[in-house]
Amino acid sequence: DLAETSPVRGCMVIKPWGMSLWENVKQDLDTRIKEHGAENAYFPLLIPKSFLSKEAEHVDGFAKECAVVTHHRLTADPSGEKGLIADPEAELEDPLIIRPTSETMIWNMFKKWIISHRDLPLKINQWANVMRWELRTRPFLRTSEFLWQEGHTAHATAEGAIEDAEAMMNQYALLAEEMLAMPVVKGCKSPSERFAGAEETYTIEALMQNGWALQSGTSHFLGQSFGKAFDVTFQDKDGKQSDVWGTSWGVSTRLIGALIMTHSDDAGLVLPPRVAPVQVVIVPIEPKK
Repeated sequence: DLAETSPVRGCMVIKPWGMSLWENVKQDLDTRIKEHGAENAYFPLLIPKSFLSKEAEHVDGFAKECAVVTHHRLTADPSGEKGLIADPEAELEDPLIIRPTSETMIWNMFKKWIISHRDLPLKINQWANVMRWELRTRPFLRTSEFLWQEGHTAHATAEGAIEDAEAMMNQYALLAEEMLAMPVVKGCKSPSERFAGAEETYTIEALMQNGWALQSGTSHFLGQSFGKAFDVTFQDKDGKQSDVWGTSWGVSTRLIGALIMTHSDDAGLVLPPRVAPVQVVIVPIEPKK
């Protein structure tokens, strides 16, 4: 009784029992993220379409999954046949994308926040929902809307960015193994499976009971692609302007799906003690002779 389908195609309603699982994961991971040096912030749900167009690989990777807002109000259909319609006079000059991920919005803000090498590294995390239009959906594993955290960092050197991406991959692995009792394999994605716009994608793959591997968390070394796309530079120790190096990393409610597939069976839901919302202790009592 964790979730059920909603009136919106591809979206699910997370019920209290399922939400309590996610909250327990969130609490543990939020502590790890802050110990990693990142701070929590929040960015808009709506992203100008022109932002996505600035990074070619990024827009190509997400174009088919984007939900687009084209008008800013509704009006009654003059014919009375369709009820409410998008007001033809309220079309947006720059359509807005419901965020599939927030690199473009956050790097737009990094340009304002990063001036000098003293501002680096800059590490920001966001807990939010995202929308990626999916054709085939399964609760928790693949839904059009899902909950996640997304971390975004900026660095003065490539080495610093790579170290950050690898460190978060390791934190995700520890979360899976220590809290969820879920074995994972750490590694790198093939070039065709990399995150759109990344130079390297690190991943943890959870091993399911049927022998399949399920991607359960990713961390990306972005190189300088987003820094250059949004003109994010900093003054280095020698007084010269340099381009910033970046990373992004995230896990989502897919972890709950992985948890279910790892431990449960046809007899019902099985949860490791550290993530279970309700703790039960069975005390055997021998009958009196």
